[in-house]
Order: sequence, then C-alpha cells, then structure tokens
Amino acid sequence: IGLGVIFFGFGNGGQAIGFGNLTEHGGFFAGGWKGFLTALCIVVASYQGVELIGITAGEAKNPQVTLRSAVGKVLWRILIFYVGAIFVIVTIFPWNEIGSNGSPFVLTFAKIGITAAAGIINFVVLTAALSGCNSGMYSCGRMLYALAKNRQLPAAVAKVSRHGVPVAGVALSILILLVGSCLNYIIPNPQRVFVYVYSASVLPGMVPWFVILISQLRFRRAHKEAIADHPFRSIMFPWANYLTMAFLVCVLIGMYFNEDTRMSLFVGVIFLLAVTLVYKVFGLNRHGTAHKVGE
Repeated sequence: IGLGVIFFGFGNGGQAIGFGNLTEHGGFFAGGWKGFLTALCIVVASYQGVELIGITAGEAKNPQVTLRSAVGKVLWRILIFYVGAIFVIVTIFPWNEIGSNGSPFVLTFAKIGITAAAGIINFVVLTAALSGCNSGMYSCGRMLYALAKNRQLPAAVAKVSRHGVPVAGVALSILILLVGSCLNYIIPNPQRVFVYVYSASVLPGMVPWFVILISQLRFRRAHKEAIADHPFRSIMFPWANYLTMAFLVCVLIGMYFNEDTRMSLFVGVIFLLAVTLVYKVFGLNRHGTAHKVGE
C-alpha cells in the first residue's frame, strides 16, 4: 500500500509522492550522527528476545534445518516489516511531522480511503503483543524448568505435564504477569509503572547478549577440534563477537548520555544488583555449578 502511494499516487490524487521527503526538511540524515546514536539507544531494546530462537533448539525435530531457516526468516522479517515500514512512513510523511497528527500508519491507510484504519492498526498491535507474550511465556517456562533441574530453584518448579510442558514454570510466569496487571489497576499512575518496568528490562535484556557472545568465544576455543566439522559456521569468528560487544558497550554509554534512556540504565543496574543479592543471600550460587571450560 505504501509503495503504491509513493510510486503511483494512490490516495494522493494520482500524483506520486516520490522520495522528496527523504531529502527535504533539513536534508537527508538531518539529525546527524548524534540523532542516529540517540535513536539507536532506544531502538536496540526492540530487538531483545531474538535470542529465544536458541531455546527452541532442544525441541526442534531437525535443528540443522529449522534453526537455519528461522534465523534467516528473522533477518528478512526485520528488513521487510521494520526497516521497510519505517522507510515507507518517512517517505510518505515529512519526518518532522510524524506523530503530530496521529499514527502515521493510520494516516497511510486513511489516505487511500480505508476508513477502518484505526481498527486495523489496533488489531495488528494487539496481535503482535499476544505473539510477544506467547514467546515470553514459552521461554520463561523453559528457563524456569532448567533452573529447577539445575537446583537453582525449588524442585517443584521442574514439574511437567504428560506432554512434557513445564506447567509449574508456566504457572509461575502467569502469576508474575498477574501482578503486573493488578498494579495497573491499583496504582493511580499506571503509565509510570510501565516506564519503570520497561526500564528495568532494557539493561537486563542486554545481559544475555553479552553472556551468549562470551560463552561462544570460550566454547569454540575449548572445543575447536570437536566442532571443526560443525554444520553451523560462525562468520568472522571471533572478530564478530568482539565487534558486537563493543557495539553493545557503545549503546550503554549512549544510554547514559541520553536523557530519555538514562533512567533505563539506572533502574536496570538497580534491578541487576537486587537479583544478584538474592542469588547470593539464598545460596543459589552453591547449587548446580557448571564445570569450568577445560576441567
């Protein structure tokens, strides 16, 4: 639809909009590198959760095929539904007017005469939210099960159904979600609660990325000969790992200097310290310790 508006002028009296909005209103890349880095600190949180693909490896019938396909589809979906959608929006509407007159997606649909635009967008948003919730429930249930089997949570959390579903972990995840729903009704300013909860998840959400990168470095070096013929090749290893970690460190530094994300950094640090304190006080670090590489 957006490309039809750009190239053929659908909803614009047949006059193609073209690419003028990309170079006008301050020129292309109007915010410069400062604007780019500021936006990057906010956008990076949108990609958290992509690592959940790895959790499904244990249940995939043919992981060599399904995981490769899943990773490839993630890349294309990001390019089409995220980068592509943003490209269409900033091409149709001047970037300095986006958001001032409502949702640009709703306005795009309305431009070509779709009167139910708001309802369509709400449906898409709710569907995406349910999809994200479904992924979160799946991953939380599996991770809680793994922690319980590793004696880092009570054994009852490892209970599974006859179909192998970690029902105890899923139930515990649902209870925690219900706490958030209750706070939404109890606290006078629920938007403030959302800000703090979201802020507390941004930095902890980046921790698994560091852990994955460091774990892969140590694992591949310790088992270099054993995985020489492994079907999954790591491109540019180990430099890709170092570059990614450097990128994440730059994002964290940028979050500190950006007023819009500084609170996320501080709240995230407090949350991580609280979790670490609980981990030490209850002695969870004394159970299920994995063997060090090389032992």
